[in-house]
Amino acid sequence: MYHKKKERYYICDLLENPAVPYPSYYVLSSSMCKNEMLQTALIALHSFDFSYYETAKNYEDVFAMFHSGTFPIYKEKYIVGYFGNKMMYLESNGWKGMPATEEIFKIENWLVC
Repeated sequence: MYHKKKERYYICDLLENPAVPYPSYYVLSSSMCKNEMLQTALIALHSFDFSYYETAKNYEDVFAMFHSGTFPIYKEKYIVGYFGNKMMYLESNGWKGMPATEEIFKIENWLVC
């Protein structure tokens, strides 16, 4: 079975002085490390600058971002991607399946741009 090589992507490579220093890196595939949309979301999250984001009006806003290849932010804490018909959130050690809790259905928890 073929596994994509993963590497550590350090926040200090994106931001000199992050407002949110943890996690200090994310384990990502090399293609994800080069993804400018993901970099933009990481900068917003770690600088805590959501000026280009707004609270989603409905779930169509969230899925429009997924389909355009951009990344909504959940609870001002996690970047969320949509891969293989699965919502995944980004933690330090990589993408994790997003559990379907009551919280994910509260539209006020989602930031979109």
